[in-house]
Amino acid sequence: MTDSFTRRAALGLASAAAMTLALPAVASDWKPQKPVEMVIMAGQGGGADRLARLFQSIIQKENLSSMPILPVNKGGGSGAEALRYLKDKEGDAHTIMATLNSYYTTPLRTDIGVDIEEYTPIARMALDTFVLWVNADSDIQTLDDYVAAVKAAGGEWKMGGTGTGQEDSLVTAMLEKEFGIKHTYVPFKGGGTVAKNLVGGHIDSTVNNPSEQMGFWQAGKSRPIAAFTTDRIAVFPDVPTMTELGYPMTYTMQRSFVAPPGTPPEAVAYYTAMFEKLAESEEWQTYASEKALQTDLLTGDALQAYFLEERQRHNDILTSMGEIAGS
Repeated sequence: MTDSFTRRAALGLASAAAMTLALPAVASDWKPQKPVEMVIMAGQGGGADRLARLFQSIIQKENLSSMPILPVNKGGGSGAEALRYLKDKEGDAHTIMATLNSYYTTPLRTDIGVDIEEYTPIARMALDTFVLWVNADSDIQTLDDYVAAVKAAGGEWKMGGTGTGQEDSLVTAMLEKEFGIKHTYVPFKGGGTVAKNLVGGHIDSTVNNPSEQMGFWQAGKSRPIAAFTTDRIAVFPDVPTMTELGYPMTYTMQRSFVAPPGTPPEAVAYYTAMFEKLAESEEWQTYASEKALQTDLLTGDALQAYFLEERQRHNDILTSMGEIAGS
């Protein structure tokens, strides 16, 4: 009887152990059951759109997802459309969103009923840089030349951007505050359109991301004047930083992915692993190097902490610009 009981007890313990071991395996086996919507909180043609679609392309080429990833642009209201859309997708395991800094600034500037703390962080893939650009036909060669030209224009100098409160408008405001100059800010639907209007002579300058201007720069149609980075950008070794010129002005844009509030943990794990594999791909590493992107993968709680820290920083910037009331 004792032997029989011992055998039954041993079998029971073994069975329980097997079930315990099987539980995480079941969770890790989660895969999307239908195409995954990749919401892009910006219009077509700009840096955010092109980068999100590059990620989609790499995911497909490397078979990183068991189901197709479908990019869809929702750039209305400086990303408000996308933020509301994602909030309304609460608990949906088949939606992710590509973000930029309007992820913080739009909820700060506009009461759209969202709190970014509710969204589910997935991965920060890179930090994008900013450069001051002029048309290559311009006589402007240095930052001093630029400041003098803007002052001489008496407020008529046209700075192209993607909308008030957007990242480039914040950098423009930094320039105005630092040098006591005034631009006429001309908004367009996306960074790609801004770049085209610079080389077309319809605006006088931009602070585009390098990826948005790269083709025109390589064709000799635009000229970088200064970078808003701590160190010089490798692909522009002769372009000084604002800091080395004596003006400690730095600004970057995060290129990240989040999911709706209440996304199931197993789905979060799946998408996090997907982007971790993407981050290691040769195509992504090459692209990031060529387009002056700073690769710095961040996930989970560390990413959420970064988001909240940046939200406070942008709150301070917008308050100093008079865009929002101080808190």
